[in-house]
Amino acid sequence: ARVLITGENGTGKEVVARTLYELSHRSAAPFVEVNCAAIPSELIESELFGHEKGAFTSAIKQRIGKFEQADGGTIFLDEVGDMSLSAQTKVLRVLQEKELTRVGSDKNIKVDVRVFAATNKDLKKEIANGNFREDLYHRLNVIPIHVPPLRERLEDIPLLVNHFAQIICEEQGIPLKTFDSKAIEELKKFTWSGNIRELRNVVERVIILCGKSITSEDVKMYASPNFL
Repeated sequence: ARVLITGENGTGKEVVARTLYELSHRSAAPFVEVNCAAIPSELIESELFGHEKGAFTSAIKQRIGKFEQADGGTIFLDEVGDMSLSAQTKVLRVLQEKELTRVGSDKNIKVDVRVFAATNKDLKKEIANGNFREDLYHRLNVIPIHVPPLRERLEDIPLLVNHFAQIICEEQGIPLKTFDSKAIEELKKFTWSGNIRELRNVVERVIILCGKSITSEDVKMYASPNFL
């Protein structure tokens, strides 16, 4: 089924998408990610659907788009709320007809692609403001998953800190450093506006700057959002 994953920046929406993919019957097929916010609006259609040689000035050779690359597998449309209305219309057609047309071509190409989409925007507000197609929203929103911000799931902090500490110490090639219980409690006091992404950066900073056993005083000194 199509899945729409919502939540603030840094909450782990991509992790949710990859986990769903890895647990699905399509896990042996491609997983193709597209960051819709990072691609200029004039290039998004070429990126998604491909183009033929000579379709526009810089099209010096044929390009296979992301939907074709994901055929038989899954495409992950990250930050789908930033997609242009023109591209939204074509994505809707692919979802409805299960076929696409490359830019500069009149040939229809059949594709079998499961779509995961994610956004940090309120798509209902975007629909009201004329920035997002309501019919596409309903097409994408078959299985909705909302990823809550870290400040609403403080019980996850000990698990996340230990997980990141193991990864970071391995990357640094140093013995594992640990956070004592008071240090963990101190981390729970922060608002975490950057969510899990911010927490990982803080854990990395503290590991680099502190000793083998990290205390609440270390956290107060180096983990504060006002550090430096």
